[in-house]
Amino acid sequence: MMAGPGGESPAGGGPARHIPVLLREVLEALHPLEGHSFIDGTFGAGGYTTALLEAGGSVTAIDRDPTAIAAGQALVDKWDGRLRLVENRFSRLDEVVDAPVDGVVLDIGVSSMQIDEAVRGFSFQKEGPLDMRMERTGLSAADVVNTMKAGDLARIFGILGEERQAGRIARGLERLRAEKPFETTLDLANAVEKIVGRRPQEKIHPATRVFQGLRIYVNDELGELARALFAAERALKPGGRLVVVTFHSLEDRIVKRFMAERAGGSGGSRHLPQVQEAAPLFQKPAKSVSPSKEETDVNPRARSARLRLAVRTDAPAGDVDFDIVGLSRFPRPTRAGER
Repeated sequence: MMAGPGGESPAGGGPARHIPVLLREVLEALHPLEGHSFIDGTFGAGGYTTALLEAGGSVTAIDRDPTAIAAGQALVDKWDGRLRLVENRFSRLDEVVDAPVDGVVLDIGVSSMQIDEAVRGFSFQKEGPLDMRMERTGLSAADVVNTMKAGDLARIFGILGEERQAGRIARGLERLRAEKPFETTLDLANAVEKIVGRRPQEKIHPATRVFQGLRIYVNDELGELARALFAAERALKPGGRLVVVTFHSLEDRIVKRFMAERAGGSGGSRHLPQVQEAAPLFQKPAKSVSPSKEETDVNPRARSARLRLAVRTDAPAGDVDFDIVGLSRFPRPTRAGER
């Protein structure tokens, strides 16, 4: 989860309790009752999971980061059978439960714990290896910046990082890596600053969007999100609630399009002719919710958060169709056997 002020303790790891972004609003949207079952697809430090357990629900919590799963074992012991932790990708959330659930919550993005841990390489606030892998396997950020062509890097920085000087930065990195490959977070951050410069009055470091684009690409975050939305559709019972908290426009756009399309009755690709209109798979989604000023004053990382809610109908789950969320326009690592 990308929630909470810096310095929060992992679940069960200390006296401070992790308070995730929009907690009150998430609980209002999920409306948990005693005996309800939930999937927390992004366990993180366990903030949403703990609140759902306290409300009387049972939770299957998923995280692709083995560190988060290990830190959460104290919660499993505390809640005596009502919490199950699963190390997996949330795109497979429907595969880890035996029966339809009352609610699914997804908090998209990198967690505060990952940002604050220098060895993970998600941030250049402290020097660490240029890694960024949530699962600690596969292609690293260093692999990407040291081997990919400038044109491909420019697409990653420009589309996923929303960096306006993506081409200039990509060409500069290609030139600099020929002298010495990038190994650490500060290697890359300093190189970007050298390429584009930095005015004294600029509050945002020039490498910020480059790091965002790399992290999203390395972890295929947008592809995972899209697959998770379709998985939630399959996992929810009629009347079940899907709640998604996003932190930037790329994520929010995918969620908004998915909920609108699945509530529109198309049930399939909008690019194909429909012989007969299918029943809506979700009720018309509610308006998005943003954090209060009180919350952002306490937790500046919450500023860009958006919550969206959709309620499942009793129509059978539809086919997976990535066209409806616009996934094809985003640079993504090759994934074999994608459904």
